[in-house]
Amino acid sequence: MPTREGFHRDWNTFIYNLGRNEVRNFLVASALHWLERLHADGIRVDAVASMLYRDYSRPEGEWIPNVYGGRENLESVAFLQELRRTIDERVPGAILVAEESTAWPNVTRLPDEGGLGFHYKWNMGWMHDTLDYVARDPIHRKYHHDELTFGLLYAFSERFILPLSHDEVVYGKGSLLGKMPGDRSQRFANLRAYLGFMWTQPGKKLLFMGDEFAQEREWNHDTQPDWDLLDDPAHRGVQRLVRDLNRLHTGEPALHERDHDGDGFRWVVADDSEQSVLAYLRMPRGNGPPILTVVNFTPVPRDGYRLGVPEAGAWRTVLDTNAARYGGSNYGDGAAATAESGPWQDLPASLVLNLPPLATLIVRLDGSYNAA
Repeated sequence: MPTREGFHRDWNTFIYNLGRNEVRNFLVASALHWLERLHADGIRVDAVASMLYRDYSRPEGEWIPNVYGGRENLESVAFLQELRRTIDERVPGAILVAEESTAWPNVTRLPDEGGLGFHYKWNMGWMHDTLDYVARDPIHRKYHHDELTFGLLYAFSERFILPLSHDEVVYGKGSLLGKMPGDRSQRFANLRAYLGFMWTQPGKKLLFMGDEFAQEREWNHDTQPDWDLLDDPAHRGVQRLVRDLNRLHTGEPALHERDHDGDGFRWVVADDSEQSVLAYLRMPRGNGPPILTVVNFTPVPRDGYRLGVPEAGAWRTVLDTNAARYGGSNYGDGAAATAESGPWQDLPASLVLNLPPLATLIVRLDGSYNAA
């Protein structure tokens, strides 16, 4: 009979016996070596699901239950909790990240609260859903609108990272740019719109090397990224966009302060599947100004699009992925719009924007803001 524990059949690898003190000590010491001696910022644990379930990828009768007769791997849980406690004690500030793809609860809760102890969990569902969406021809996107909205149903159940990981740009999957449909200009516009959408969604951001300047080919671990592409204005524009998104994300509290708090996010338009438009608000703590993000995922401009906002007055576009500086056409309203009092979409005011094709607009309330 094939081994019932101790060996991964999918990957042809052995499994650590985490019930042994010597094994746990070796693994904790290995993590500390990376963090203390080599000064890594954190540790990502791959395939956590394979650690958590004794029947992971095993047919009935070919796995051994835990001492209570269940499928949970109690030794793995205890090891991960020990690892978190040790990191917090020895290397405060370093992070522990889970690549975990199941519905195991409390992955990012503290061990003393019954959690596994990870600081963050990769949001694999968000990654797969949104990449599937943007890979579709825009004419079909209206039938798959839920792939963009579904992630918000569980976005605040854990402390998530939105990952565009190495697994999505290897093994024949192509580059991030290569997944985008349309002609060359539309592929770049799709990518820029998607990055704007990603940077304004709740959750921390992870972008794999080469994606920050729209590498054409998929990643090859034997070579460096294709830096020569930066001689092309379109690639340089994507690099400039990622730089500006990073600066905006760190500079605007609304975009990062409440990543794990449902009160920091509000849909404005979630159901306009026919036009493939999304709009949502991000709110900071206290009385800081909110940020409105509007995404048009079709190559058709949407002129005169009215949106509800929390306050009348001047709103300013702080980033437009269709701007010429990023390689876009500069279609749209430019820098400013004025919101008028009057209820719209369950909000007390509204403004009208001309939405560029295949683009994300990030709009900020200017002046004072009264959260009440």
